[in-house]
Amino acid sequence: MSLRVLLTTCSFQDTPGPHHALLESKGFEIIRERGPLSEARMMELAGDFDAFLCGDDAITRAVLEKSAPRLRVISKYGIGLDKIDIAATKEMNIPVMFTPGVNHTTVAEHTFALLLAMTKNLIPSVDATRKGNWYRPTGHELWKKKIGIVGMGRIGQEVARRAYGFEMEIHGFGNFWPQEIADQFGVIRHDTVESLFSEVDIISPHTKLTATTKHLINAERIALMKPGSWIVNTGRGELADANAILAALESGHLAGYGTDVMEQEPPAADEPLLCHPKAIVTAHIGSRTFESVPRQAMKALQNLIHFLEGHGDVYCANGVVPCADF
Repeated sequence: MSLRVLLTTCSFQDTPGPHHALLESKGFEIIRERGPLSEARMMELAGDFDAFLCGDDAITRAVLEKSAPRLRVISKYGIGLDKIDIAATKEMNIPVMFTPGVNHTTVAEHTFALLLAMTKNLIPSVDATRKGNWYRPTGHELWKKKIGIVGMGRIGQEVARRAYGFEMEIHGFGNFWPQEIADQFGVIRHDTVESLFSEVDIISPHTKLTATTKHLINAERIALMKPGSWIVNTGRGELADANAILAALESGHLAGYGTDVMEQEPPAADEPLLCHPKAIVTAHIGSRTFESVPRQAMKALQNLIHFLEGHGDVYCANGVVPCADF
Protein backbone atom coordinates (compact mmCIF):
# COMPACT_ATOMS: atom_id res chain seq x y z
CA MET A 1 0.00 0.00 0.00
CA SER A 2 1.41 3.41 -0.96
CA LEU A 3 2.03 6.01 1.69
CA ARG A 4 -0.69 8.62 1.99
CA VAL A 5 0.50 12.24 2.15
CA LEU A 6 -1.57 15.37 2.87
CA LEU A 7 -0.19 18.28 0.82
CA THR A 8 -1.57 21.67 1.86
CA THR A 9 0.96 24.34 0.91
CA CYS A 10 -0.32 26.40 -2.02
CA SER A 11 3.09 27.78 -2.99
CA PHE A 12 4.38 24.23 -3.44
CA GLN A 13 1.39 23.31 -5.58
CA ASP A 14 1.18 26.49 -7.68
CA THR A 15 4.81 27.17 -8.58
CA PRO A 16 6.63 25.19 -11.29
CA GLY A 17 9.86 23.45 -10.41
CA PRO A 18 11.60 20.09 -10.04
CA HIS A 19 9.74 19.31 -6.82
CA HIS A 20 6.67 18.22 -8.78
CA ALA A 21 8.52 15.52 -10.72
CA LEU A 22 10.28 14.29 -7.58
CA LEU A 23 7.00 14.03 -5.69
CA GLU A 24 5.29 12.16 -8.53
CA SER A 25 8.23 9.77 -8.87
CA LYS A 26 7.78 8.44 -5.34
CA GLY A 27 4.38 6.88 -5.93
CA PHE A 28 2.77 8.39 -2.84
CA GLU A 29 -0.97 8.80 -2.70
CA ILE A 30 -1.22 12.60 -2.56
CA ILE A 31 -4.30 14.34 -1.21
CA ARG A 32 -4.17 18.05 -2.06
CA GLU A 33 -5.85 20.77 -0.03
CA ARG A 34 -5.57 24.57 -0.23
CA GLY A 35 -4.07 25.74 3.03
CA PRO A 36 -3.63 27.19 5.49
CA LEU A 37 -6.23 24.86 6.97
CA SER A 38 -8.13 25.59 10.15
CA GLU A 39 -8.14 23.23 13.11
CA ALA A 40 -11.68 22.22 12.18
CA ARG A 41 -10.65 21.18 8.68
CA MET A 42 -7.53 19.42 9.94
CA MET A 43 -9.71 17.48 12.38
CA GLU A 44 -11.88 16.34 9.48
CA LEU A 45 -8.82 15.05 7.63
CA ALA A 46 -6.73 13.73 10.54
CA GLY A 47 -6.21 10.01 10.98
CA ASP A 48 -5.91 8.95 7.36
CA PHE A 49 -2.36 10.07 6.56
CA ASP A 50 1.18 8.78 7.01
CA ALA A 51 2.70 12.24 6.48
CA PHE A 52 1.81 15.92 6.34
CA LEU A 53 3.58 18.17 3.84
CA CYS A 54 2.17 21.35 5.25
CA GLY A 55 2.27 25.13 5.36
CA ASP A 56 0.74 27.20 8.15
CA ASP A 57 -2.06 24.77 8.98
CA ALA A 58 -3.36 24.46 12.54
CA ILE A 59 -1.71 21.24 13.74
CA THR A 60 -2.89 21.27 17.33
CA ARG A 61 -2.69 18.62 20.03
CA ALA A 62 -6.21 17.50 19.13
CA VAL A 63 -5.24 17.12 15.47
CA LEU A 64 -2.11 15.16 16.43
CA GLU A 65 -4.01 12.85 18.78
CA LYS A 66 -6.53 12.06 16.06
CA SER A 67 -3.69 11.60 13.52
CA ALA A 68 -1.95 8.99 15.70
CA PRO A 69 -0.79 6.33 15.43
CA ARG A 70 -0.69 6.44 11.63
CA LEU A 71 1.06 9.82 11.25
CA ARG A 72 4.81 9.21 10.96
CA VAL A 73 6.21 12.62 10.06
CA ILE A 74 5.34 16.28 9.54
CA SER A 75 7.36 18.11 6.90
CA LYS A 76 6.87 21.86 7.19
CA TYR A 77 7.28 23.95 4.05
CA GLY A 78 9.01 26.94 5.66
CA ILE A 79 10.54 27.72 9.02
CA GLY A 80 7.67 29.08 11.11
CA LEU A 81 6.51 26.44 13.59
CA ASP A 82 4.04 28.42 15.70
CA LYS A 83 1.00 26.70 14.13
CA ILE A 84 2.29 23.26 15.20
CA ASP A 85 2.06 22.04 18.79
CA ILE A 86 5.74 21.18 19.07
CA ALA A 87 5.47 19.97 22.67
CA ALA A 88 2.79 17.48 21.66
CA THR A 89 4.86 16.22 18.71
CA LYS A 90 7.75 15.52 21.08
CA GLU A 91 5.50 13.65 23.51
CA MET A 92 4.10 11.58 20.65
CA ASN A 93 7.53 11.07 19.03
CA ILE A 94 6.44 12.58 15.71
CA PRO A 95 9.37 14.29 13.94
CA VAL A 96 8.75 17.79 12.60
CA MET A 97 10.96 18.79 9.67
CA PHE A 98 11.49 22.34 8.46
CA THR A 99 13.45 24.24 5.79
CA PRO A 100 15.99 26.71 7.21
CA GLY A 101 18.16 28.76 4.91
CA VAL A 102 16.03 28.87 1.77
CA ASN A 103 13.94 32.06 1.84
CA HIS A 104 16.00 34.66 3.72
CA THR A 105 17.08 36.57 0.62
CA THR A 106 13.63 36.85 -0.94
CA VAL A 107 11.96 37.88 2.34
CA ALA A 108 14.62 40.55 2.88
CA GLU A 109 13.97 41.82 -0.64
CA HIS A 110 10.24 42.00 0.05
CA THR A 111 10.95 43.91 3.25
CA PHE A 112 12.63 46.59 1.21
CA ALA A 113 9.95 46.49 -1.47
CA LEU A 114 7.38 47.40 1.17
CA LEU A 115 9.66 49.93 2.79
CA LEU A 116 10.43 51.72 -0.47
CA ALA A 117 6.78 51.65 -1.52
CA MET A 118 5.80 53.32 1.77
CA THR A 119 8.49 55.96 1.94
CA LYS A 120 8.18 56.93 -1.76
CA ASN A 121 4.34 56.99 -1.73
CA LEU A 122 4.44 54.52 -4.59
CA ILE A 123 0.94 53.06 -4.24
CA PRO A 124 -1.09 56.32 -4.26
CA SER A 125 1.00 57.70 -7.13
CA VAL A 126 0.52 54.57 -9.26
CA ASP A 127 -3.18 54.43 -8.37
CA ALA A 128 -3.50 58.01 -9.61
CA THR A 129 -1.58 57.59 -12.87
CA ARG A 130 -3.65 54.50 -13.72
CA LYS A 131 -6.69 56.76 -13.51
CA GLY A 132 -5.07 59.37 -15.74
CA ASN A 133 -4.06 61.70 -12.92
CA TRP A 134 -0.54 63.07 -12.47
CA TYR A 135 -0.20 62.86 -8.67
CA ARG A 136 3.26 63.77 -7.33
CA PRO A 137 3.42 63.28 -3.54
CA THR A 138 6.67 64.10 -1.75
CA GLY A 139 8.39 61.11 -0.22
CA HIS A 140 11.46 60.30 1.86
CA GLU A 141 14.93 58.89 1.28
CA LEU A 142 16.10 55.79 3.09
CA TRP A 143 19.64 57.16 3.04
CA LYS A 144 20.90 57.77 6.59
CA LYS A 145 17.60 56.68 8.13
CA LYS A 146 17.82 54.54 11.26
CA ILE A 147 16.40 51.03 10.93
CA GLY A 148 15.78 48.77 13.91
CA ILE A 149 15.91 45.03 13.27
CA VAL A 150 14.33 42.76 15.89
CA GLY A 151 15.87 39.32 15.48
CA MET A 152 19.30 38.88 13.94
CA GLY A 153 18.90 35.44 12.41
CA ARG A 154 19.24 34.73 8.69
CA ILE A 155 16.51 37.11 7.53
CA GLY A 156 17.51 39.87 9.94
CA GLN A 157 21.08 39.60 8.68
CA GLU A 158 19.94 39.90 5.05
CA VAL A 159 17.88 42.98 5.93
CA ALA A 160 21.00 44.46 7.57
CA ARG A 161 23.01 43.68 4.43
CA ARG A 162 20.53 45.59 2.26
CA ALA A 163 20.19 48.45 4.73
CA TYR A 164 23.97 48.82 4.63
CA GLY A 165 23.71 49.25 0.85
CA PHE A 166 21.35 52.17 1.42
CA GLU A 167 23.85 53.66 3.90
CA MET A 168 21.29 53.40 6.68
CA GLU A 169 22.20 53.44 10.35
CA ILE A 170 21.45 49.90 11.48
CA HIS A 171 20.30 49.02 14.99
CA GLY A 172 19.58 45.51 16.23
CA PHE A 173 18.11 43.57 19.12
CA GLY A 174 17.99 39.84 19.71
CA ASN A 175 19.11 36.96 21.90
CA PHE A 176 21.15 35.61 19.01
CA TRP A 177 23.88 38.04 18.03
CA PRO A 178 26.10 37.36 14.98
CA GLN A 179 29.06 39.52 15.95
CA GLU A 180 30.89 39.10 12.64
CA ILE A 181 27.84 40.28 10.69
CA ALA A 182 27.27 43.13 13.15
CA ASP A 183 30.86 44.26 12.69
CA GLN A 184 30.65 43.97 8.91
CA PHE A 185 27.56 46.15 8.62
CA GLY A 186 28.02 48.36 11.66
CA VAL A 187 24.96 47.10 13.52
CA ILE A 188 24.47 48.89 16.83
CA ARG A 189 23.36 46.44 19.51
CA HIS A 190 20.56 47.31 21.95
CA ASP A 191 20.09 45.61 25.30
CA THR A 192 16.32 46.13 25.34
CA VAL A 193 13.68 46.25 22.65
CA GLU A 194 12.39 49.50 24.18
CA SER A 195 15.76 51.13 23.60
CA LEU A 196 15.61 50.04 19.96
CA PHE A 197 12.11 51.45 19.39
CA SER A 198 13.01 54.80 20.93
CA GLU A 199 16.08 55.28 18.73
CA VAL A 200 15.03 54.39 15.18
CA ASP A 201 12.89 55.65 12.29
CA ILE A 202 11.89 52.19 11.08
CA ILE A 203 11.13 48.93 12.89
CA SER A 204 11.44 45.60 11.07
CA PRO A 205 10.73 42.44 13.14
CA HIS A 206 12.29 39.13 12.11
CA THR A 207 11.98 37.10 15.28
CA LYS A 208 10.16 33.87 16.05
CA LEU A 209 6.56 34.05 17.21
CA THR A 210 6.36 32.88 20.82
CA ALA A 211 4.22 33.71 23.83
CA THR A 212 6.69 36.49 24.69
CA THR A 213 6.96 37.97 21.19
CA LYS A 214 3.24 38.03 20.40
CA HIS A 215 2.31 41.69 19.99
CA LEU A 216 5.94 42.64 20.35
CA ILE A 217 4.85 45.76 18.46
CA ASN A 218 2.21 47.27 20.72
CA ALA A 219 0.83 50.67 21.70
CA GLU A 220 3.41 51.25 24.43
CA ARG A 221 6.38 50.55 22.17
CA ILE A 222 4.95 52.45 19.21
CA ALA A 223 4.63 55.46 21.53
CA LEU A 224 8.40 55.27 22.07
CA MET A 225 9.03 55.79 18.35
CA LYS A 226 9.53 59.18 16.76
CA PRO A 227 6.43 60.78 15.23
CA GLY A 228 6.33 59.96 11.53
CA SER A 229 8.08 56.59 11.82
CA TRP A 230 7.40 53.44 9.81
CA ILE A 231 6.94 49.76 10.63
CA VAL A 232 7.47 46.98 8.09
CA ASN A 233 6.49 43.42 9.01
CA THR A 234 7.45 40.41 6.92
CA GLY A 235 7.73 38.11 9.94
CA ARG A 236 4.46 37.00 11.49
CA GLY A 237 1.20 38.91 11.70
CA GLU A 238 0.94 38.17 15.41
CA LEU A 239 4.15 40.10 16.11
CA ALA A 240 2.15 43.32 15.70
CA ASP A 241 -1.02 44.43 17.48
CA ALA A 242 -3.18 45.48 14.53
CA ASN A 243 -5.37 47.71 16.70
CA ALA A 244 -2.34 49.58 18.01
CA ILE A 245 -0.98 49.95 14.48
CA LEU A 246 -4.31 51.29 13.24
CA ALA A 247 -4.58 53.81 16.09
CA ALA A 248 -1.04 55.06 15.44
CA LEU A 249 -1.74 55.46 11.72
CA GLU A 250 -4.94 57.36 12.48
CA SER A 251 -3.20 59.69 14.93
CA GLY A 252 -0.32 60.32 12.54
CA HIS A 253 2.27 58.98 14.95
CA LEU A 254 3.10 56.31 12.38
CA ALA A 255 3.65 57.49 8.83
CA GLY A 256 3.09 54.03 7.45
CA TYR A 257 2.74 50.30 8.02
CA GLY A 258 3.80 47.78 5.42
CA THR A 259 3.04 44.14 6.08
CA ASP A 260 3.07 40.83 4.27
CA VAL A 261 1.47 38.97 7.17
CA MET A 262 -1.75 39.22 9.19
CA GLU A 263 -2.95 37.60 12.40
CA GLN A 264 -5.75 35.98 10.43
CA GLU A 265 -4.94 34.81 6.91
CA PRO A 266 -6.73 35.49 4.76
CA PRO A 267 -8.07 38.45 6.76
CA ALA A 268 -11.72 39.39 6.92
CA ALA A 269 -12.81 41.52 3.98
CA ASP A 270 -13.62 44.39 6.35
CA GLU A 271 -10.19 44.40 8.04
CA PRO A 272 -9.43 48.17 8.31
CA LEU A 273 -5.74 47.86 7.44
CA LEU A 274 -6.52 46.43 4.00
CA CYS A 275 -7.81 49.75 2.69
CA HIS A 276 -6.09 52.24 4.99
CA PRO A 277 -4.29 54.91 2.93
CA LYS A 278 -1.17 54.67 5.11
CA ALA A 279 -0.95 50.87 5.06
CA ILE A 280 0.35 48.50 2.41
CA VAL A 281 -0.76 44.89 2.85
CA THR A 282 0.49 42.11 0.59
CA ALA A 283 -0.93 38.59 0.71
CA HIS A 284 1.97 36.69 2.36
CA ILE A 285 3.97 36.65 -0.87
CA GLY A 286 7.37 37.58 0.57
CA SER A 287 8.86 34.14 -0.05
CA ARG A 288 6.66 33.28 -3.03
CA THR A 289 9.08 33.68 -5.92
CA PHE A 290 10.00 31.41 -8.81
CA GLU A 291 13.46 31.13 -7.27
CA SER A 292 12.60 30.64 -3.59
CA VAL A 293 9.62 28.27 -3.86
CA PRO A 294 11.49 25.44 -5.62
CA ARG A 295 14.35 25.71 -3.09
CA GLN A 296 11.92 25.55 -0.20
CA ALA A 297 9.75 22.87 -1.79
CA MET A 298 12.71 20.63 -2.59
CA LYS A 299 14.07 20.88 0.94
CA ALA A 300 10.65 20.10 2.44
CA LEU A 301 10.18 17.18 0.08
CA GLN A 302 13.70 15.84 0.58
CA ASN A 303 13.17 16.01 4.36
CA LEU A 304 10.06 13.88 3.90
CA ILE A 305 11.63 11.37 1.51
CA HIS A 306 14.89 11.02 3.42
CA PHE A 307 13.04 10.34 6.65
CA LEU A 308 10.64 7.83 5.12
CA GLU A 309 13.41 6.03 3.21
CA GLY A 310 15.80 6.10 6.17
CA HIS A 311 18.79 7.74 4.51
CA GLY A 312 19.99 11.23 3.64
CA ASP A 313 20.06 14.48 5.62
CA VAL A 314 16.97 15.78 7.36
CA TYR A 315 16.37 19.10 9.08
CA CYS A 316 14.39 18.24 12.20
CA ALA A 317 12.97 21.07 14.30
CA ASN A 318 11.82 19.17 17.39
CA GLY A 319 14.78 16.89 18.09
CA VAL A 320 12.92 13.63 17.58
CA VAL A 321 15.46 12.39 15.02
CA PRO A 322 19.11 13.36 14.42
CA CYS A 323 19.27 16.57 12.44
CA ALA A 324 21.63 17.86 9.76
CA ASP A 325 23.55 21.01 10.59
CA PHE A 326 21.85 24.24 9.66
